[in-house]
Amino acid sequence: MSETVQVHQPNPKKVETVDRVSELAQKYPVLAVTSLSKVRATQLMAVRKALRGHAEVFVVKNKLAVLGLKKAGIKNADQLLSHLTGQNALIFSTYDPFKLFLTLDKNKVYLPARAGDKAPEDIVVPAGNTSLPAGPVLSEFREAGIATKIEGGSIWVNKDSVAAKKGALITPKLASLFSKLNIKPIRAGLTIALAYESGLIYAGDIVAIDLEKYRQSLLEAHSTSRGLAIFIGYVTKDTAPDILARAYREAMSLAVEAGFLTKETAPTIFGKAEAEAVALTAKAKEKGLS
Repeated sequence: MSETVQVHQPNPKKVETVDRVSELAQKYPVLAVTSLSKVRATQLMAVRKALRGHAEVFVVKNKLAVLGLKKAGIKNADQLLSHLTGQNALIFSTYDPFKLFLTLDKNKVYLPARAGDKAPEDIVVPAGNTSLPAGPVLSEFREAGIATKIEGGSIWVNKDSVAAKKGALITPKLASLFSKLNIKPIRAGLTIALAYESGLIYAGDIVAIDLEKYRQSLLEAHSTSRGLAIFIGYVTKDTAPDILARAYREAMSLAVEAGFLTKETAPTIFGKAEAEAVALTAKAKEKGLS
């Protein structure tokens, strides 16, 4: 009696997905693994539009992504693949990891808080008229530690109040209150977990550039270096006016101190001499001399 051996044919769609991942990994120099947590379809569409011509966003199951990247044979792939957990999207891009981060960050939006969310920063309820009528909602303000008053039939917040500290879990009642106040504290969008370029793997916090902080650092560095250049007399187009002005002031001070008369120093020298003469005369009068 002959045995029948069943051969399982690979799923054509899965094979196509693996091949596509491999193709994209070889086509683009940069790959970013991004978390899809709290990302909505409309946001994904906005990101695709913003990256059009410079990147492709591919939402794929982790197992298929692993197979595709291995097939592409990218350097250090194993280290990158070990971080593929949860629901992710792969972004294949011509942008370097830092520019890619800035593009994604620019397309993030603020969403209403849900129960169980963590406050990304201190969530502040601003002072003023909430436009909410007095009623049961007052208890929600009290539980949140927000002082209120009733004026003109509506609830007013007495002063800016922190309703949730950074990192605190948002309760169902707090989420409800924020919704009523139209406070959207949760900034959501695609977030880079890891980025890969030319065999190098960057953690998400490495590529997360704070442009304002970076700008301030550059301004401080420029100010410090310019001050040092002026102090040591290093002449450039930028420092020359200040160096010449400093040299002029020092030369004038030395000339006045030495009593060297010129058109520029004469008024100061004579003024100094007159002041000294007046002071001497006053001192002489104090001692009874005339």
